[in-house]
Amino acid sequence: MGKQPEKIWEEIQRHQKNVRFSDFCKVIEWFGFEHKGGKGSHRTFFKEAIREILDIQPFDKEAKPYQIKQLIRLVKEYSLKGGKK
Repeated sequence: MGKQPEKIWEEIQRHQKNVRFSDFCKVIEWFGFEHKGGKGSHRTFFKEAIREILDIQPFDKEAKPYQIKQLIRLVKEYSLKGGKK
């Protein structure tokens, strides 16, 4: 089954490196973003009431640190809560 998104989020906040891309996607969806497609390895996520989109892609099966920081910034800026739509 893998790690729960809340545990992954705790780890991400401490270390923005060496995060599996699939785990990062779980966390994004846990915060209520919806996967709306993408091309190739890119995945695009949207969330109602947030103007910014998350367009992410893996680097050697890991999430890119700058994209992790982008999610952290959005969570803080919009006071997002995990597990909610």
